[in-house]
Amino acid sequence: MTRTERGEPAVPATPVEAGAPDVPGGPAPAPGLRLHAPAPGWAIDADVVVVGSGVAGLTVALRCAAAGASVTVVTKARLDDGSTRWAQGGVAAALGEGDTPEQHEADTLVAGAGLCDQQAVRAMVTEGPGAVRRLIGTGARFDSDADTGEILLTREGGHHRRRIVHAGGDATGAEISRALVDAVRAAGTPGAAGTAPAGGRIETIENALVLDLLTDEAGRAAGVTLHVMGEGRRDGVGAVRARAVVLATGGMGQVFSATTNPPVSTGDGVALALRAGAEVSDLEFVQFHPTVLWLGPEAEGQQPLVSEAVRGEGAYLVDDEGTRFMVGQHELAELAPRDIVAKGIMRRMRERGTDHVYLDARHFGADMWEQRFPTILAACRAHGIDPVTEPVPVAPAAHHASGGVRTDLRGRTTVAGLYACGEVACTGVHGANRLASNSLLEGLVFAERMAADIATEIAATPEHGTAPSRTAPAPAPGEPAPATARAGASEPAPDRADAPAVTPLLAPEARFTVQRVMTAGAGVLRSAETLSRAAEQLDRLHEDAARALEADGKTAEPGVETWEATNLLLVARVLVAAALRRAETRGCHWREDRPDRDDATWGRHLLVTLRPDRTLAVRTTAGTAFPPVHDGTETGPGPDRAAPQGPPAAADAPAPTPAPADDVSTNEPTQES
Repeated sequence: MTRTERGEPAVPATPVEAGAPDVPGGPAPAPGLRLHAPAPGWAIDADVVVVGSGVAGLTVALRCAAAGASVTVVTKARLDDGSTRWAQGGVAAALGEGDTPEQHEADTLVAGAGLCDQQAVRAMVTEGPGAVRRLIGTGARFDSDADTGEILLTREGGHHRRRIVHAGGDATGAEISRALVDAVRAAGTPGAAGTAPAGGRIETIENALVLDLLTDEAGRAAGVTLHVMGEGRRDGVGAVRARAVVLATGGMGQVFSATTNPPVSTGDGVALALRAGAEVSDLEFVQFHPTVLWLGPEAEGQQPLVSEAVRGEGAYLVDDEGTRFMVGQHELAELAPRDIVAKGIMRRMRERGTDHVYLDARHFGADMWEQRFPTILAACRAHGIDPVTEPVPVAPAAHHASGGVRTDLRGRTTVAGLYACGEVACTGVHGANRLASNSLLEGLVFAERMAADIATEIAATPEHGTAPSRTAPAPAPGEPAPATARAGASEPAPDRADAPAVTPLLAPEARFTVQRVMTAGAGVLRSAETLSRAAEQLDRLHEDAARALEADGKTAEPGVETWEATNLLLVARVLVAAALRRAETRGCHWREDRPDRDDATWGRHLLVTLRPDRTLAVRTTAGTAFPPVHDGTETGPGPDRAAPQGPPAAADAPAPTPAPADDVSTNEPTQES
């Protein structure tokens, strides 16, 4: 069903005319690339604009508001419609007796397959227990023992201890979302309990798709353009101007045909960051959840997740003959890290010639299913499967992006004033594969770190109206321009050298083409052959749209569906370019033609940027440490990154084999110097 069929209006195909207002009296589009869209017709101001309303985005909003900042939260659907509310498993933290952050760190590093940033992991596991307690203080209610009141803990894949807190049995994300949404709404209600200090009120804009970044004259992030779907006080394309921009847009699972991600997860934050000139990293590491309810070979879109916690409580995987095939493949069997379980499932499916396996938990009994996993039980029964009496058919599906917009330990990206947290970000915590239930914890911990940095930055920068004229606030409709604003600031004409290049839009139906290409060529099983074919097909889509735009200015009609399809194509191109480049198997990146892990060559990260001509530049880091975000040419650890720890190399050890030459355009067959 299209958005128009759901009653959401299409965007008028009004062209962006030369000299049309960009943001009334405000900042300019980011240099480089932007989506083809109508000019903003309205603008508002805030200290901080947060794009996304999951655990990361709402935690940032609450912490910034508590520090006295005015915050605007922009979310693509309703406040509680992001990926967080779909999280079944829980939050991992060393809260149990005998557990320690060091043990949690060790499990995380193992799952990350040699590419975790150890300092980022240490920050997360050390600060994690306190962050969970603060979440409880915000109002989240986790499952606890009825007699002692102690929080109940379960175990998931890759964890050697019970350290997963959960709520409602298997509805942890829904409870976290409820608590944070309630707190944000209270902070946006004058006089309500929980209202932030003066100047710290939170405003929300729902049903809004973010388009592109705005910058001030110094090139610093100064807000975003967005399109509000529907009619009301604000609709159509507008802008939020702010002194800090936070991307918390979630994942990009909709780039594949089958995913656990909701329909809104179309990679919008990663695409915006790329067009703004930011670096993204490690996008090839897409985690495919091993146990997603199999609904048949023709099923597409969001699929029901069967939480890893089901295996944590004792369910096991069997093939079509009832054989437990994970025993002997790993010491943890069904509770091995997700990449290992997903690979084990795919291998057995290939051996048996089947398209799914089974998760057997009949021994749980009806009471345990109803009390511990009511959400999963209901989903299975809704599709005609009763896990109390029969095994559940499952298969891997796209679940979580371990990579994303590259940040430092304070959430800062390579574009000044632009921050990222949650699944859209690459903090270095997950490395080549996310450890189960670390994602909600990462969102909590790094959101708090980011909010502290933003509060410091805002305190040190001038208020709106004292900045250069292009960042001055716009007047409200019908009001005169303030003296500090330059009324009528115009967008550069398209033929001027300083005009941002427009990204051609894809027709809405191209979304399904992208998804099928990605599932066939860049799914769980990858090879140079499948990835090369996928790259060719994606480049053809991109080049056809670019030629049409350059030849006669034609592009698909601006609108939510075309913007989403265009974002998905850009994210898919980056993912395939990185996966093709990484000629090894590591973590959740499985190359059939390169089955071994190669630390000497590939113990490093891939950094991707988007050139002004819309080609991709791919380069590698010098090792497992990220360079500082403020200078992408540096290779040493920055102020927020410690040098990777480990035993020193032997004096006579051979030098590491260099990775392939950097800075490769994915649209050209040759490498550049």
